[in-house]
Amino acid sequence: MDTRQVVNSYYELANKGDWEAWTDLFAERQTMDEQLAGHVEGRETLRAMMKGFPAMYAAFTNTPRHIVIEGEQAAVVSHISAATHSGEPIEADVVNYFQVVDGRISYMSNHHDTVPFQPVLGTD
Repeated sequence: MDTRQVVNSYYELANKGDWEAWTDLFAERQTMDEQLAGHVEGRETLRAMMKGFPAMYAAFTNTPRHIVIEGEQAAVVSHISAATHSGEPIEADVVNYFQVVDGRISYMSNHHDTVPFQPVLGTD
């Protein structure tokens, strides 16, 4: 897959909740700097983390608004709409940065306000 196909698949699979296939988009030795989860190294570490994702959210969508791709790099401005299992809504604008090497995400970071995620983090 080229960078655009990988990025499109990232959002399609996330919005389907197919976290196994989503995790397969990442390189074995991927590195992620995730706004809420912190620094994550390795695809299998990420896969184990994502097993808990459905317990955090009753509903989750991440809709791309603007995608910029240049070679093996991409930046995506998107909007997350989610809900907790108790029905609390979460709305947040996000920017993701991707590096795609040999058809896999080798590095990714995301950036957003953490306040909208307080209901799932258990913070006030």
